[in-house]
Amino acid sequence: MTNAAGRPHVVAVLALEPVVGFDLTIPPTVLGAATTADGAQLYDVRICGLGGPVRASAGFMLIPDHGPEALAEADTVIIPGTYIPQPRYDGTLPDDLAAALATIRLGTRIASICTGAFVLGAAGYLDGRPATTHWRRAELFRKVYPQVLLDEDRLFIDDGDVLSSAGLAAGVDLCLHLIRRDFGSEVANRAARHCVVPPWRDGGQSQYIERAIPEEGTDGTSPTRAWVLEHLSEAVSLATMAEHARMSVRTFSRRFKAETGQSPGTWLLQQRTRHACHLLETTDLPVDRVAEEAGLGSAASLRHHLRSELGVSPLAYRKTFRAG
Repeated sequence: MTNAAGRPHVVAVLALEPVVGFDLTIPPTVLGAATTADGAQLYDVRICGLGGPVRASAGFMLIPDHGPEALAEADTVIIPGTYIPQPRYDGTLPDDLAAALATIRLGTRIASICTGAFVLGAAGYLDGRPATTHWRRAELFRKVYPQVLLDEDRLFIDDGDVLSSAGLAAGVDLCLHLIRRDFGSEVANRAARHCVVPPWRDGGQSQYIERAIPEEGTDGTSPTRAWVLEHLSEAVSLATMAEHARMSVRTFSRRFKAETGQSPGTWLLQQRTRHACHLLETTDLPVDRVAEEAGLGSAASLRHHLRSELGVSPLAYRKTFRAG
């Protein structure tokens, strides 16, 4: 997504004291790894502050290369996690931060990582919209911003021009999603390999929430999940998966949810949809054949699930993301 002049997509990452240092480094690291096949940078990532050094929560200071003027020049603005108190507890913005955010151009894409969502909430970007943040801060977020449709089970939420991610490393998932959305899966996968991370993670944030440890005496559902991925074109049912795992359906469902944060049915549909997307990107198979290979049955079913998941038709997806 270069602009009309052909320059890289400009991303301003706003460091707000005390900033979560890990969150702050994710966009320049992951987006900075997004390149064309010949190595040209696709993003121009600029770390900015409100002026002067910025203290990080981990016990160090950093000096951003840019001031708040970078926000007005950005195509995308990202707010990393921060412990800034007013948005966190009062639902308000300090005057200097409010003035800086007011310079963001209309139509600029806005995203948050972790507790950066509190800043988006205070600025009104999330009113009446779905969003996520770190699961440990969900109760506080709901108290301060009851008008936001918070879903702490998600690793990230894409609501078009406003995106948010869960805690800490979920910022990696968000940035890879941005690359995939802007430049396609081939570029995102290349960036993921450079960063030595998976192109996507299954399940949601709920798999990381503290909860009771699943019952002992089972081998887990991972081998069955791997088996299912090799048989997506076949009729795989919950009973079939439980039988493969040598568990009862009830035990398998409970263990599966504890390990992945998703029900077996939700996970299976997600994998089928992702495989269909992969086939649309990498093959010339007709849409009805893609649906069959992904285990979605018919072209109509594939169209329904793609529109529900991504808001596009199979042909539109292929046109946008087909490599080359």
